[in-house]
Amino acid sequence: MTEPTNEQAVLICGAGGQLGSELQAVCPAGVRFVAQGRDELDIADSDAVLAAIDRTGASKIINAAAYTAVDKAESDQERAYRVNAQGPKVLAEICAARGLRLLHVSTDFVFDGAQGSPYHPQAATLPLGVYGASKLAGEQAVLAAGADALVLRTGWVYSRYGSNFVKTMLRLLAERDRLTVVEDQVGTPTWARGLAQTSWALLLNPAALGTYHWSDAGAASWYDFASAIRELGLELGLLNAAAEIAPIPASDYPTPAARPPYSVLDKASTRALLGIPGRHWREQLRDMLMDVKAHRELLV
Repeated sequence: MTEPTNEQAVLICGAGGQLGSELQAVCPAGVRFVAQGRDELDIADSDAVLAAIDRTGASKIINAAAYTAVDKAESDQERAYRVNAQGPKVLAEICAARGLRLLHVSTDFVFDGAQGSPYHPQAATLPLGVYGASKLAGEQAVLAAGADALVLRTGWVYSRYGSNFVKTMLRLLAERDRLTVVEDQVGTPTWARGLAQTSWALLLNPAALGTYHWSDAGAASWYDFASAIRELGLELGLLNAAAEIAPIPASDYPTPAARPPYSVLDKASTRALLGIPGRHWREQLRDMLMDVKAHRELLV
């Protein structure tokens, strides 16, 4: 006879990504998660989503699935909107109909970066490209569906899982003699583990509704971020030698999609609700690099 359980079942969509992997690693006690990657669940397919919910008995959903290829999105608009807008709409409408709770993860790219000071969750949005526009459409669909739902924006996410700026920099610093990195785009690096912990805390707090922001504390340019990776990589023995890094303006590194020049997020409402201070991005980066050092086989 199966013993009864009080565990809550949570469906994690996008489970194969950086955040999805960390959500599984830091799942709180008393919660049972069911992880579904993009090859296992198409969140824009309502029949597939309903079947997954029925199969798992999930009462809550975290949507960490996203089309995040910022430049490719400019020429792949249909796919970007299917994943970033239609998928969240399907999830939210099903959650509204079934009485389920939904946390949807979004991005700092919904802002144009012209403000020059940290963006409050209710600040005016004005995405510069397809990626940001598709993510904003997803946010709007989630909040309009009438579900027990919240949107959590973040940016500059990295972890020991998957491909990201930190792992790319470690590789390039070891391979090359000199690197150039953009110095006039400013945001806040965010370790996916801290983002995952905050995501769980918000999901499990019934008072959390609407839009919230989370990233690590402080601000940095990409050049600052790369310089810190170099410094800590050498200090921790992840690098035996490292390329020199030179700052350049974004105009010297043209890309298909425009990036917001400033995308620091105001986390005050999230910190107040959850009673957490947040940690500086350099502290989080050190901890992540220690994690990488313990799992060098993932440093690819």
